[in-house]
Amino acid sequence: MAFFNELLLGFTSFWKAVKLIRAHKLYWFMLIPAALMPGIYSIGAYVMKMPVKAEVQTVNDIVWFMIGQFFQISLALLFMKFTKYLVVILLSPLLTYLSERTEKILTGNTYSFDFQQFVNDVKRALRITFRNLLWHYALVMCVVLIALLIWQDYTDVPISVITLAIGFYYYGFSFVDYINERRKLNVDDSIVFMRKHRGLAFSIGAGYSLLILLPLDTDVVFGLNITQDGFFAGLGQFLFHIFLWICAAAAPVITIVAATIAMNDLVKLKRK
Repeated sequence: MAFFNELLLGFTSFWKAVKLIRAHKLYWFMLIPAALMPGIYSIGAYVMKMPVKAEVQTVNDIVWFMIGQFFQISLALLFMKFTKYLVVILLSPLLTYLSERTEKILTGNTYSFDFQQFVNDVKRALRITFRNLLWHYALVMCVVLIALLIWQDYTDVPISVITLAIGFYYYGFSFVDYINERRKLNVDDSIVFMRKHRGLAFSIGAGYSLLILLPLDTDVVFGLNITQDGFFAGLGQFLFHIFLWICAAAAPVITIVAATIAMNDLVKLKRK
């Protein structure tokens, strides 16, 4: 029951985060991830289009096909997952600041700037993020290997759902750890905490993933090609993908605010 209560807590925190961002005019911070999105999505789209096909006629062909497909899928998955974690890594200073500012709004807690502590926070964020990336990658590849033995296409819906669910947990973990660091939990304690609160990690990661995984096509945004005959259709498609770009850019900002709100509701962050 606690798992589902924390799921609800995490999901409702996203709506609270949107209201808090509007009320305190924090939406300007979305300009920074918006500047990163074109490159991230362009690279991601290229990797996703990598072909993984081969002529399979003999048993030997099947073996080499499986080996080749494994390494190509491995590379594609690793790079795609890395691009999503890359957002968290590159925005680590911004996310730390936004989480602290959100906590101050909610509780009145303040944190004085200390450069050495800032460096330590960045190192910790990198350690946690790379740890989550490696675990995420290892688990996904285990699922893919099993899928290759059962389904011809590893992107079949049952497998896609499982790999997404794994990602939800580890993405959520990365965001919640910003708050755990301020709670003076070391990395091992944070790992134990997240295992006890999987529902919260899952819902926070799900919100982040669903926003950042929207089907944005940067070719439409940056390769605008509106002819006179198809003006309204082309303009509509362009505006739609601009909207998706805004959602993707907002994802890390909304998620760190939502994670801070959820953690405040869960453990009461106000210092005595």
